[in-house]
Amino acid sequence: MDILALIDRIEEILEEGRSVPLSTKRMVDPEKIYEIIDEIRANFPDELKQARWIVKERQEMLEEAEKEANRILEEARERAAAIASEQEIVKLAEQQAAEILDNARAKEREIRLGAEDYADEMLANLEVNLSKLLTAVQRGRDRLQGKVAQRG
Repeated sequence: MDILALIDRIEEILEEGRSVPLSTKRMVDPEKIYEIIDEIRANFPDELKQARWIVKERQEMLEEAEKEANRILEEARERAAAIASEQEIVKLAEQQAAEILDNARAKEREIRLGAEDYADEMLANLEVNLSKLLTAVQRGRDRLQGKVAQRG
């Protein structure tokens, strides 16, 4: 079950709690809340692992693109050396190698920025989920503390 669904379950438990007479407080079973909190904790590491895996995959893609760019550049240099006797061909090969390198760098930058954006989006979603969870937990604690204060 995903974290948002678990948070929804906490809210349902809180809403279904019996009303305390002459107050806006509700009585809930704290064990049910604690069980859901434990499930949420169990689900967090998977989402964090997934975000880290995505960043790692993007980094590997960047490294692969750089290796490919270096291979292409080396290939262009080798070709240029083989036909070095004709200066125009050498110039053309160097221009092509520079274009290939520029294209590879641009692609690497695009992939890196995309990976960073994706990782930022995943972390932002996680931050929102954590914020909602914290709000729900605090609301539950506030309600529970309100009940304890009324009993005393």
